[in-house]
Amino acid sequence: MKTFARLSIFIFLAGFGLHASAQSFKADDVLGIWYNEEKDAKVEIYEENGHYFGKVVWLEEPNEPETGKPKLDDENPDEELQKRPIMGLLLVKDFIFDGKLWDDGEIYDPKSGNTYSCYMKMESNDKLKVRGYIGISLIGRTTYWTRTTL
Repeated sequence: MKTFARLSIFIFLAGFGLHASAQSFKADDVLGIWYNEEKDAKVEIYEENGHYFGKVVWLEEPNEPETGKPKLDDENPDEELQKRPIMGLLLVKDFIFDGKLWDDGEIYDPKSGNTYSCYMKMESNDKLKVRGYIGISLIGRTTYWTRTTL
């Protein structure tokens, strides 16, 4: 009898724990400042007209060591865009919240100069899954961002 009671309590608590961990998020929960996975940049996600965007607001090394000048978007295939600084650069754009995740957006990778389709999903209040892909989301790369402050 004791074993049955213990098992019942365990099943109840396990079920409660699963329910408690399945958080639902609101559209604006993604707003704020996020460290990239390498923690060498911070991106501020903001909302404009129902779409979500993110720009670089901090870099661990904002300037080129050799010149002391701001790092530029020199990997961009567009020569005109190679002259723009990484600081303030728009990295994520045009995301729409569908009730579960932020989708239909794009992410730009200044380290490669490539732009990818992307979705973002909150894993917890402080952890954001960012998945960039080409074509279908099965072919891509996932990175995790951590909420922070400036």
